[in-house]
Amino acid sequence: MAAPTIVYDLDGTLADTAGDLMGALNFVLGREGLPTLPVENARSLLGAGGRALIQRGFAACGHELSPQKLEMLFGDFLAHYNDHIDVHTRLYPGVLDALDAFESAGWRQAICTNKMEASAKMLLDRLGVAGRFAFICGQDTFGVGKPDPKPLIGTIEGSGGTIAGAIMIGDSGTDIKTARAAGLPVICVDFGYTDIPVAELGPDRVISHFDELEAAVAEVMATLTSGEA
Repeated sequence: MAAPTIVYDLDGTLADTAGDLMGALNFVLGREGLPTLPVENARSLLGAGGRALIQRGFAACGHELSPQKLEMLFGDFLAHYNDHIDVHTRLYPGVLDALDAFESAGWRQAICTNKMEASAKMLLDRLGVAGRFAFICGQDTFGVGKPDPKPLIGTIEGSGGTIAGAIMIGDSGTDIKTARAAGLPVICVDFGYTDIPVAELGPDRVISHFDELEAAVAEVMATLTSGEA
């Protein structure tokens, strides 16, 4: 029987990346002669990948982008972001202890993010945790990003796990939609990047600190097991 699999989102779930992502957005905004946006705007802008962040940022400044212009800006955004990927970014409190606990309990751990795969791997390496994960999936790994379920399913399979023994940990409606489409339970943190309180979006559990994750996962998985009995 395969070990259970826990799949984490990255931005706003494991790590507070808002400062560096908003810094890259403001780099391209400023170069285009537009005003920069405060990091406090991150909740309404982040969560769907770099291209969506750029589109939302320009829209907030009253500008629409053609597909060609968006691709040009995305290349510049990504280069700037990768060069400044861990200036402000930090793991949230309790993350390391949670990773230790699930590793000790025999869980496979993986990442499914809307970051580009190379950026995700670079950041996790800089944060010192890349080796904790059996599989790291980015928006470009399977050619489609969340909320399409394909990257989440592929992440679980790439980790050697099964859908029946997996759970998703995220911070937004995107993660909830992805998990539901893949047939997985989902737990969300309430400190991530969403302009709608995550509890209103219908996850199976909501936690406010990573020291609550073990108990929340146990409760959700026990509920699933009892429902199958």
